[in-house]
Amino acid sequence: MNVPLVSSSAIGAPAGASAGQYLVVRGGGCRVVELAAGDHVTLVDPEGGQPALLFPIACDGMAAGALLGLGADGTVTLGAALAGQGGGEGADDVARVLAERGVDPRAHPGHLVLADGTAPGAALSFTAPVALLLVVSAPGTPMAPDQQTPPTELHLRIARGPGTPVPLPPALAPVILDLRVPAAQAKAYRVKAGDYIQIIDVAGRQCSDFLAFDAAGLVRGEEFGLDATTTRTLMGAAYPGPGLHSKYYDERQIPLVEVIRDTVGRHDTFALACSAKYYEDMGYPGHANCSDNFNVVLAPLGVRPKRGWPAINFFYNTGIDHANALTMDEPWSRPGDYVLLRALTDLVCATSSCADDIDPANGWEPTDIHVRVYDGAAHFSRGTAFRMTADAEPRLTRETAFHPRVAEKTRNFVEYRGFWLPTCFTGEGPVAEYWACRERAAIMDLSPLRKFEVTGPDAELLLQRTVTRDMRKLAVGQVVYTALCYDHGGMIDDATVFRLGPANFRVVCGEEFTGKWLRDNAAEWGLRVFVKSSTDQLHNIAVQGPLSREILSEVIWTAPTQPAIAELKWFRFAVARLGGPMGPALVVSRTGYTGELGFEIWCHPQDAAAVWDAVWAAGAPKGLKPLGLDALDMLRIEAGLVFAGYDFCDQTDPYEAGIGFAVANKDEDFVGREALARRKAHPARKMVGLVIDGNEAVGHGDPLYNGRAQVGVVTSATRSPILKASIALARVDVAAAEVGTRLEIGKLDGLQKRIGAQVVPFPHFDPQKTRVRA
Repeated sequence: MNVPLVSSSAIGAPAGASAGQYLVVRGGGCRVVELAAGDHVTLVDPEGGQPALLFPIACDGMAAGALLGLGADGTVTLGAALAGQGGGEGADDVARVLAERGVDPRAHPGHLVLADGTAPGAALSFTAPVALLLVVSAPGTPMAPDQQTPPTELHLRIARGPGTPVPLPPALAPVILDLRVPAAQAKAYRVKAGDYIQIIDVAGRQCSDFLAFDAAGLVRGEEFGLDATTTRTLMGAAYPGPGLHSKYYDERQIPLVEVIRDTVGRHDTFALACSAKYYEDMGYPGHANCSDNFNVVLAPLGVRPKRGWPAINFFYNTGIDHANALTMDEPWSRPGDYVLLRALTDLVCATSSCADDIDPANGWEPTDIHVRVYDGAAHFSRGTAFRMTADAEPRLTRETAFHPRVAEKTRNFVEYRGFWLPTCFTGEGPVAEYWACRERAAIMDLSPLRKFEVTGPDAELLLQRTVTRDMRKLAVGQVVYTALCYDHGGMIDDATVFRLGPANFRVVCGEEFTGKWLRDNAAEWGLRVFVKSSTDQLHNIAVQGPLSREILSEVIWTAPTQPAIAELKWFRFAVARLGGPMGPALVVSRTGYTGELGFEIWCHPQDAAAVWDAVWAAGAPKGLKPLGLDALDMLRIEAGLVFAGYDFCDQTDPYEAGIGFAVANKDEDFVGREALARRKAHPARKMVGLVIDGNEAVGHGDPLYNGRAQVGVVTSATRSPILKASIALARVDVAAAEVGTRLEIGKLDGLQKRIGAQVVPFPHFDPQKTRVRA
């Protein structure tokens, strides 16, 4: 083939190219993208060892690999690749686009590039000589829990040719209305009950005001439109988002639309749509504005004009600062970002492309907005956008493989690190779930934990240089809890590390960024190691509580070379199977996040339902209950188990987070070693336990005072059922950290109201870890 292979460090756009797109092909999935003549494409394998199949298709539907100098692989057609995805991410979208273009996927041969064995960061690049449709596949097979060969993602970076506009993202379903709203204009349209409205920021950094009215009311001469104050009050948020609290209401408290998807997550419901008065007051009389634009397009539909419309301002980046001022800045939205709404009644709608070019509201340059309406018969998942880094492509909230079973027992889900997880369960509630874990057993879905397979000759060396524990002391079959720190000693993440072999490790942590950070360090140091994300290949539940061992002994089989469940020691794992030697493959670890005897079961998503059903069948007669995030918070705070973003962050070292035990005294250098030694020798703050006077609510971020001086902050707090008291974890100045010290928690403005608290030994519950070691 004639397509050049380049290193990731050499990736760049040709001179004169416009701003580009960054797209992701998920491991085991595929992606379709439109290319114009002159578009420069770079395909990157960020994690290494992931082959790619390219399927270039000309405008006439014919194979176009020869135009790119590609030789057909001869073994895989596009039709076979799509069928082989097995429902992999993107396959349905590709099939729909091909069907709309009349392309027969069976007639298109694949072109294998970036074959097995390529190094992390390997890339190839080419320039499209003519307009093309390009399908990219990242083929792979399901990974067993005791294996370390997940299919991983590929990155597409597309630098558009000079003057080439960024194309709209593919339609989500067949479109029944396609409406372009030119910059600084507005359009009105009708939507039927049940239909979906997609509002797209075409070029990025562009606000779009939205109005919706009850169509039946307008026929009667009554205007019932979206009411931001009613919405904020009923939803308990500055603006609704996908999930349980997702609706926008009118003044009658009747919902008109609900939010299904949101790839931005920053909007405004406080300010009016821009008006003539705003620009006049700023010295720009006669300036185009959204309120007047709305008046023009809505008048034929029976809507009376307003000098300033109280709209829902999608993509408008506003906030209230410490001085109680309404502030704004450039929108967070990128090209192709959108909100997807569902009409709950017949509506008359209006959408604007905001005309503001005198401040950062639209990045100083108004651009187009695009509206698509889809039939109500279509089905869309609900989700907000999760991005690993600021320039990453958004990934919508997903359901874990255990979600169908969990959803049978609750509708109370929240977004957690890109997944839907339950807060509590219908008919139970957090307190009942808590006591089930303390007295019997509980089962919870923890699949959002990020997993990375670290393999290769230098796997041990990479981890020895990047984690605070001593990896050279970690035995095969053992697990260790550790911190990962920046050079200044602040924490990136905490993690458990599994050793599967001499040069085989699995890192389980909270942050998606941790894998990239490990890869970046490996590249900088020239190490021969792969760090591959296996989160999508490895979902997990925790079974925790005094009866957890008894329950799992009934359903987990281990070979004679592996420890049985009854033999599995704390922070050890076993390769196992469900139900017997021919059952689904598993890894079972004696780990958890509750302070109780417990285990975690790791399986491929295709086996999740069987795993849940088997555990539930064995555990229900023994009082097993499902456990949500609310009850988990009670359990982990009692046990002194820290939580990222609450008890530690990049300004907190492991000693200040209460996990100084995870910093080994090893004689080899690692990231942050010098800073941690300095911080340990001269500590400024310390994590402590607090018992709080009375029963008033205390929460994360509440300030701690000694007299008028603030000496610390509450990091986590809960009402402890077993201790019959309100308790907290807090980070305080070392001068106020002695057990028995009396402090006050500041409420209101910190001075008008104080709640007494006393420093107590940390952790509050079972400090000797007798229960987890049982």
